[in-house]
Amino acid sequence: DEDEDEEEAEEKLPSCMDYVMHFLTLFWKIMFAFVPPTDYFSGWACFCVSIALIGVLTAVIGDLASSFGCTVGLKDSVTAISFVALGTSVPDTFASKVAAINDRYADSSIGNVTGSNAVNVFLGIGIAWTIAAVYHAVNGREFVVPAGDLAMSVTVYCVLALVAIALIMARRHRAVGGELGGPVKFKRPTSIILMLFWILYLLISAFVSYCYIPGF
Repeated sequence: DEDEDEEEAEEKLPSCMDYVMHFLTLFWKIMFAFVPPTDYFSGWACFCVSIALIGVLTAVIGDLASSFGCTVGLKDSVTAISFVALGTSVPDTFASKVAAINDRYADSSIGNVTGSNAVNVFLGIGIAWTIAAVYHAVNGREFVVPAGDLAMSVTVYCVLALVAIALIMARRHRAVGGELGGPVKFKRPTSIILMLFWILYLLISAFVSYCYIPGF
């Protein structure tokens, strides 16, 4: 039996998609190969280097997205909620998918979505604004960030988020079985509706940014 298992393992060659994904992710594999193992300094070396690389990649993604928006004529607010948001959220999406597939319940996958957004809003923005406010206060200046179209964008997001939460709670019905998965006739329409929510949010925010729709 062991010999048969070894033969089957040897026969499973990488598929064409595996080769494509390998070459597409080769740069990232080489970059993160410099992250130390978790055995060094009780994991602190791995943690610090990972945070540093994430910071560098975030700065690069932000600059590239801003340059791309400037090239094609997009405002920074539209670039931020589209390309930058996609670049930062796609890894969390795959992490949530893996958690949903491997775990018995969907708690960790949904918790990852809400937790990552909470860190982005409260910790990411909070630290940056605190440092900027302290820096300007030390130099005798006031730190002011114009709201712009943020009020309308946040309002649209909150309304669509409440509808999405109601939809997820409705999926707890016995006919569906839970927040994620379930019969095909339920899970596919749910996915399409949530994607349409995201597209609707982008369109409304972009129209407000370009003054096609009056904001608050």
